[in-house]
Amino acid sequence: MREKVIDWLKNNVSEHRLQHILGVEKMCEQLAIYHKIDPEKAAKAGLMHDLAKFFPPPKLLAMAKKENNEIDEICLLNPHLLHADASAIIARETFGVKDEDILNAIRNHTLGKPEMSHLSCIVFIADALEPNRGNNSELEKMRKVSSTNLYKSVQQTCEYSLQYLIKHNKTIHPRAILTRNWALHKVRAKH
Repeated sequence: MREKVIDWLKNNVSEHRLQHILGVEKMCEQLAIYHKIDPEKAAKAGLMHDLAKFFPPPKLLAMAKKENNEIDEICLLNPHLLHADASAIIARETFGVKDEDILNAIRNHTLGKPEMSHLSCIVFIADALEPNRGNNSELEKMRKVSSTNLYKSVQQTCEYSLQYLIKHNKTIHPRAILTRNWALHKVRAKH
């Protein structure tokens, strides 16, 4: 199955994106071991998280409509945000993935979602923190936290992404803020 997915990816994403995907797959597996979650499921979700990354906006919109996904105004203006949902559709239809936890982890890897599963948290975190994303002291600190505290890591990942979006004058989807607030609440509830 893994080789089949990689062959498919070689025809549908750039070499640079493939390296990112393989980095996410590996980090998902490592984080799953730290957090006592099935590493095989985590690796599979990581490997398939960006299947639709390079699909053109009209295709992403068509797939979301066909699936009866709710398309809010922000996704309508930024169809790229739908690549997570579209990737889950391909995982199900092309690769026969039936496990809803894996499909949800793929769906939630970009914006996150309040009350998401530990598997979804892992893919969300690995997408932002895998080694190909760069190396600076902030990312290094965040990677350390990811192996010990999932919710704190989701919170930090959200804040890191929000800072980037603000700095580059990009639209922020409300779900990204809801995810951050949910993770923050989970962290505070533990203290």
